[in-house]
Amino acid sequence: MKMQDLTGKVAVITGASSGIGEATARLLVEEGVSVVLAARRKERMDALVDELGGKAVAIAADVGDGQQVTSLFDEVRERFGGLDLLFNNAGMGINGPFAESEPEGWKTQIDANLYGVLNCTHAAIPLLKGREAAMISSVSSVGGRYGIAGWSVYNATKFAVVGFHDALRKELGPEGIRVSLIEPGSVWTEWGHNVPEEVMRERRESLDALTAEDIAQALVYSFAQHPRVLVEEILIRPVKQISP
Repeated sequence: MKMQDLTGKVAVITGASSGIGEATARLLVEEGVSVVLAARRKERMDALVDELGGKAVAIAADVGDGQQVTSLFDEVRERFGGLDLLFNNAGMGINGPFAESEPEGWKTQIDANLYGVLNCTHAAIPLLKGREAAMISSVSSVGGRYGIAGWSVYNATKFAVVGFHDALRKELGPEGIRVSLIEPGSVWTEWGHNVPEEVMRERRESLDALTAEDIAQALVYSFAQHPRVLVEEILIRPVKQISP
């Protein structure tokens, strides 16, 4: 199968301190990509940089903070001169009935899941322009297609991400910038605030949940397509997950 050679490309990965972001960093480096890791937990990223060597750099940033995001992409511009891939992966969800939720929890999810995508995408677009096969890819969720009881605010943010990408694709397509979306089902990650660890483990075991590497492969598959090819959406879930 003929795929694009990714050697020499530059990628920014948010939420890169664990899970899907960490797995994606490893796989992209294997493909010859220079990766900029962005997350709040700098010590976790530093350990990953030591593993990956000269192809990785870590920059601490809270993607929900516009000033920190501006500083992040200013450093990307200074180091690399441009960008080929933005992978919006940072996010979180808080479980519980909406009637019992608090505005602080709403804001936390909106900042991470929606403002994080908006902030990073806005800062990245000038660096993506003029780069052949440039791409913005974001992690949404099956919760961006289907409402799930107990995850109402999380669902709201992910539905918003889906709508944003559909509009952005139409804005940036004429410039050759690809806009892609990955919508995972159950994955073995740290995700799931307010859900007891044993409950998440039992569910994931019962579904034979996806691994972070499965999602990383989906990202690399879409990024390595010919520049004329847009893999617009990848809905990926365990075979046994029939709902949602």
